[in-house]
Amino acid sequence: MSVQKPAEQQDSFFIVGQTSNGRQFRPSDWAERLCGVMACFKPEGTGGGRDSHLQFSPYVTPTVVNGVKSVVVNGKLRDLEPLAYHFVLSFAKDNDLQVVDACLLPEKK
Repeated sequence: MSVQKPAEQQDSFFIVGQTSNGRQFRPSDWAERLCGVMACFKPEGTGGGRDSHLQFSPYVTPTVVNGVKSVVVNGKLRDLEPLAYHFVLSFAKDNDLQVVDACLLPEKK
């Protein structure tokens, strides 16, 4: 029996700051750098504003998983900009980083 994720959670994943053999990925600010590059990918209507360039995208955000710097990538990025989605996947693959499926919880309103 397979469990189907809701459409808004399809293909969401964590990029964990450890290589496949368990070594910590460097530089230590890699997650913030990656998320900074992806900051321009935001939902319709959330761009703009005086400090908008200082905010991460809600689709690619830094986090910590079990004490390890990580990035959570929301599957909605694939629909918004497929090339950006493939960029983050390629980043993980090229750097031999662990990729773990994510189950994102709905935001509180």
